[in-house]
Amino acid sequence: MKSTSFPSIRRALSSLPLLTLCAAAAFVPARVAAAENESEFSKAIIDLGMVVSDAGKTAQFLTNAIGFTEVKGFSVTPDLGRKIGLVDGYAAEVRVFALTEGDGTRLKVLSFPKAGAKTPEQKFIHSTLGFRYLTLYVKDMSAALARLKKAGVPTIGETPLDLGGGTMIAVVRDPDGNFVELIGPMKAKN
Repeated sequence: MKSTSFPSIRRALSSLPLLTLCAAAAFVPARVAAAENESEFSKAIIDLGMVVSDAGKTAQFLTNAIGFTEVKGFSVTPDLGRKIGLVDGYAAEVRVFALTEGDGTRLKVLSFPKAGAKTPEQKFIHSTLGFRYLTLYVKDMSAALARLKKAGVPTIGETPLDLGGGTMIAVVRDPDGNFVELIGPMKAKN
């Protein structure tokens, strides 16, 4: 697709009558937005699969401490898992968690107690390769911290920490030691 620069569009529009300019002004943002939305992906969301030691404990952490909502999950048979190449002969009950209703990024939680999976060393994010943490953006850090406290989940490091401009960060660990960052403003208590 050929790209058109904004200066060339402005030059072309400067010689048009006012009514035509108004029509063109309505068209240009729509055309730019359409170009930006062109992608090889059918959805602008990411689902992340997370294997945990205990799906029930992780579900409690995600819903009670973090604020996810559990949505409809699904089952995978041992045969299908083998054919896909993700599971070697184990059935899977996939529990799904979302931050908002409707289409959006989802966290898919699976547990294979009989598989003997090992937890990697994860003292810090640089201790092991791979996806190392989730970052979630909250509207009210005060409410997020209260939810964590109620669930008995401590923050780590020196968090909550002010990142500047009214933005706070709090970092916690899930039941398997994975890192979760919460970022957002600290709202005043009423």
